[in-house]
Amino acid sequence: MSRLAEPSAVRFRALYDANFQAVLGYALRRVDQPADAADVVSETFLVAWRRLEDAPAGDFRPWLFGIARNVLLNQHRSTRRRARLGERLRTLLAGSDAPDPADVVAEQDRVRRALALLSEADRELLTLIAWDDLSPSEAAAVLGIAAGTARMRLARARSRFAEALGDAAPGDAASSAGHVRGVPHDFATEEGR
Repeated sequence: MSRLAEPSAVRFRALYDANFQAVLGYALRRVDQPADAADVVSETFLVAWRRLEDAPAGDFRPWLFGIARNVLLNQHRSTRRRARLGERLRTLLAGSDAPDPADVVAEQDRVRRALALLSEADRELLTLIAWDDLSPSEAAAVLGIAAGTARMRLARARSRFAEALGDAAPGDAASSAGHVRGVPHDFATEEGR
């Protein structure tokens, strides 16, 4: 049997054919640009394909609209995150003591090399918090672990990261306390999250 004739492919094709226009309309009413609606629709149906076993019997529209709503929320969060980053960069660059771009690139390279020395689990946890702006509890949810476990792993990952950067000696009291010299702020703190 060809892949396109499999029961799940046939079911998805029927779901897609019956609901494409409704999902497109839903997306168009909620975005500023038609291209954004196309992105929402494609992501919605990609998620629907992946979660086809979770699809309810009967009318698929509410289920698809729920997926589309989550896709839109994710897009809005990403847009806000990019806007905050852009604002921070504008503020940083507007200051009279803006860093030399070569120094910034060198520090980014230093951080990336230090991250590459860590385990994949440490890297993922640190980047979810520092680069994706998640709290330790939110990162725990993404990773499928308990919040307390994430906090414990985070403290250890920060210490290993500081060692990889060369900013802390193994077992340095500053790194174990979460105050790591020379580590980008987002990696070294979790307070206020």
